[in-house]
Amino acid sequence: MFAYIVRRVLQLIPVFIGATLLIYFLVFAMPGDPIAALFGDKQPTPELLEQLRAQYHLDQPFLVQYWFYLSGIFRGDMGTTFSGQSVNDVLARTLPVTARLAVMSIAIEFVLSIIIGTISALRKGKLFDHGALMAGLVFLSVPVFVLGFVAQYFLAIKLGWFNATVGADNGWNGLWLPALVLGVSLFATSMRLMRGSVIDTMNQDWVRTAYSKGLSRNRVLPIHVLRNSLIPVITNSATNFGVLLVGATVTEAVFNIPGVGNTLYHATLQHEGPTIVSFVTVFVILYVLVNLLVDLLYGLLDPRIRYVK
Repeated sequence: MFAYIVRRVLQLIPVFIGATLLIYFLVFAMPGDPIAALFGDKQPTPELLEQLRAQYHLDQPFLVQYWFYLSGIFRGDMGTTFSGQSVNDVLARTLPVTARLAVMSIAIEFVLSIIIGTISALRKGKLFDHGALMAGLVFLSVPVFVLGFVAQYFLAIKLGWFNATVGADNGWNGLWLPALVLGVSLFATSMRLMRGSVIDTMNQDWVRTAYSKGLSRNRVLPIHVLRNSLIPVITNSATNFGVLLVGATVTEAVFNIPGVGNTLYHATLQHEGPTIVSFVTVFVILYVLVNLLVDLLYGLLDPRIRYVK
């Protein structure tokens, strides 16, 4: 187990270098002058433009710029935005908001997919099963911004159960409505995976053996069926968590959430290389660590899984 963890952590090094180099190159290759774009129609003197380009190393070749960025990362300095803010401060301000939203959304998706998927599998071919599959198809097909506007109108404006927008109220309580929208929009795939996995597990020999030994259904389902059916759902939820952590840009825009998605969107418009690359760097590391945690959970859920050298 320890050797497996060390090997996975070492894999982070080429992933880190490759991801940051690729993203930095894409930002470097974007057309236009980001410094000139800051001033709009009122352009400053050429001397001031050159001074600002030198300040952000934009007058240097690509590899030199990347080296300045990489050396700053190892010193714990992710750079400075074109507005003069530290990228570290921007990340510290926006990442917790998006992280809370992602955790709440995945929790809602996970609970819904397990409950509805399990009941659908136990009632295969019946009314509940058909209704759940139809509802999942609808939520999977409707764009998330449409779900967001519908939830705002009915749940926030008409019924008053939630606040219509988040804004400064971005704590756990203020994020319930956008988390519900994201969780409902994501649960369909996990629900279908859970349903198929439970149906497949119930046909395995060890489940029939458990019943033949006289074990009750209340004991067989949670211990022998559900535990062995969770692996595909956990894998899909981990992937969705990584996607949400990168930034649910549309949802953050609909609910006015000051998170990562909005920040990356504006940074892309302004060609802010340090902000974009630094955010991506943190997301790559978090995504790899989340997938490592998921791989370790496999061994706890299914004792047959072993981590070999």
